[in-house]
Amino acid sequence: MSRCTVRCKVWFEIDGQPLIGTGRERLLLAIDAAGSINGAAHAAGSINGAAHQLDISYRKAWAQLQEMERIAPFPLFTRRTGGNGGGATVLTPQARQLLDEYRRLDGDVRALTANCPLPDLLYPTKG
Repeated sequence: MSRCTVRCKVWFEIDGQPLIGTGRERLLLAIDAAGSINGAAHAAGSINGAAHQLDISYRKAWAQLQEMERIAPFPLFTRRTGGNGGGATVLTPQARQLLDEYRRLDGDVRALTANCPLPDLLYPTKG
């Protein structure tokens, strides 16, 4: 017997332009964990940045971040350029709040669709 499920994706848009969805959520979370997009060298060795953790190119990560920053009505990051101690990218409090709101709504929608009763039409009985 086939199983029918309800699935949907959540993303936020501003004026029809996508701001955050699953992929960008993952990118922001990886930046938050790594403290950088590309990685930085520290005394203990090299730390992989968000792009490496997600197995995407730095260029792709940077392009997504630039697009988010262009659309967002507030700054998403503070940055320190590389050098002796390496660079750093840190989420702003507004970016953390955006992530929290996105994750909350995405979780609510997933819970709603997981418990969504499906019409009998999708499960016909043979008679």
